[in-house]
Amino acid sequence: MEIDKALSILQCKCPSCLKGKMFRYPGNPLLFKIPKMSEYCAQCKHKFEIEPGFFFGAMYVSYALAVAEMIACLIIFRGFMDLSNLTLLLIIAGVAFLTSTFNYRVSRAIWVYMFYKEK
Repeated sequence: MEIDKALSILQCKCPSCLKGKMFRYPGNPLLFKIPKMSEYCAQCKHKFEIEPGFFFGAMYVSYALAVAEMIACLIIFRGFMDLSNLTLLLIIAGVAFLTSTFNYRVSRAIWVYMFYKEK
């Protein structure tokens, strides 16, 4: 069951029915498009935003994801390749930019799942 939940978080599925999508549009960092989140699940009508300002906490989750990705890039590229510091900085910045919409979606999904109580 926990594996299903982890996959549902990564796929940004509804925490209530595990079928409906949380986002109408996944976003595209290359086109500067932010993901569009649905207000309710299309399958079970679960409301994602519990109260106004609910997703402010998801910013901390997104920050943690971005830092983990940047540290992983630093370890991988510093450990396996002999790159200059500037090249390493540009690679890390590029990875952070390209994963920004993914982090946005997954951090909101994690935040919703953290506060979801089964009925």
